[in-house]
Amino acid sequence: MLYTRRKLLLKILYMFASIKNYCDQLVRCFNEIPPERKQLLEGLSVYLKAKKVNDQPIRLIYICTHNSRRSHFGQIWAHVAADYYKISDVTTYSGGTEATSFNENARAALQRIGFIVVGAEGTINPVFELSYSDAVAPIRCFSKTYDHPTNPTTDFAAIMTCSDAEQNCPFIPGVELRIGTTYSDPKAYDTTPECNQQYDLRCRQIALETFYVFSNL
Repeated sequence: MLYTRRKLLLKILYMFASIKNYCDQLVRCFNEIPPERKQLLEGLSVYLKAKKVNDQPIRLIYICTHNSRRSHFGQIWAHVAADYYKISDVTTYSGGTEATSFNENARAALQRIGFIVVGAEGTINPVFELSYSDAVAPIRCFSKTYDHPTNPTTDFAAIMTCSDAEQNCPFIPGVELRIGTTYSDPKAYDTTPECNQQYDLRCRQIALETFYVFSNL
């Protein structure tokens, strides 16, 4: 009986409280998304619905030029949104047209929300593990090109998170759906007093729109 109660408690409290609260707030704010933006995002929702109806795995790769900021936000929030909405068999990825590193300001924005970020800081392109729960495996993140061996090669959707990548990737082999949900780059604020605020805003925008996509399932 005690073990059963513990399992039930873990199921209810599987996310860290700060992240669960953040997610709960997101789902109450979908009215902030402009109608034309919702129309764009619903194209991705239709793709996900078709995958579920046909009992097929969902593979999503978020792509930006350097795979350092926006594409990681996309990968991470899609993973969390699938968990939050209990959508099974979803795997999320990220990549770029070139590899750099997972930006420290982007990581800090996620840490302010409540993610635990562990990795070998100081190396050229370290691998980081982001935890949002004690009950599930962490999300593994590092910078890579979109065609890196860890990313899917067939039957996936590519979500272009920056206009440069959208323009410089005219063809992505194996993609089933390509959609451009581009976002402004918070990198422009890296050395300004508005740095944290701008990263938090971009992180939230990507989280909000990603949760909207999954809410339509």
